[in-house]
Amino acid sequence: MENILTKFQKKIKVNFKNIDLLKKSLTHKSYDNINNYEKLEFLGDRLLGLILSKRLISMYPESKEGILDKKLASLVNKNKCYEIGKLLKLENFIFVKNNKKSKIEDKIISDCTESLIAAIYYEKGFDFTEKFVLNLWENFLKKSKITLIDAKTKLQEYSLKKFKLLPIYKLIKISGPKHKPEFTIAVRLKNSNYIMGTGNSKKIAQQNAADKFLKKFDL
Repeated sequence: MENILTKFQKKIKVNFKNIDLLKKSLTHKSYDNINNYEKLEFLGDRLLGLILSKRLISMYPESKEGILDKKLASLVNKNKCYEIGKLLKLENFIFVKNNKKSKIEDKIISDCTESLIAAIYYEKGFDFTEKFVLNLWENFLKKSKITLIDAKTKLQEYSLKKFKLLPIYKLIKISGPKHKPEFTIAVRLKNSNYIMGTGNSKKIAQQNAADKFLKKFDL
């Protein structure tokens, strides 16, 4: 265990005095129901939003709040955190039940990216954490010059413009084990049929459902 954490510190180039804190940021509740990353993830999510919000404001001082909000959403969503986690090869260092590293789901990798940010904040302070985050997100920030509207937002804007109503999302089912659930969510607009999407979280399932809806009706 200590060897794994030593390797990870070398990987991310951050040395921890509090090794238990680092381990906690990489521990899923299936491995330890008490000392796991959930609260660190909560804080890491907020830190990530703050750090990237600051950078976007400095990069785009003339942009309106709505544009900045869309840019931020594209940078802090679970898919982006998953991509960062994969860059760090987090799946090789996360502690889960039975230690089946190859089967770690995307959401856990995404969550650990956020919990790691919080652990670094507690260990090194805000300035160090800010540099760490901005270094990891550098390429994505460069690409933020092109504002990408996610499927759920695009469908919402279309529905409000055409019907003056929000899309209707409906949870169809939750399948799979508790530590690895799969959500099936359907979406429809006024006078349309439901289109279903799946994902490892409700947000991802909603995005996939919205994306399928847009493609099916060529919107």
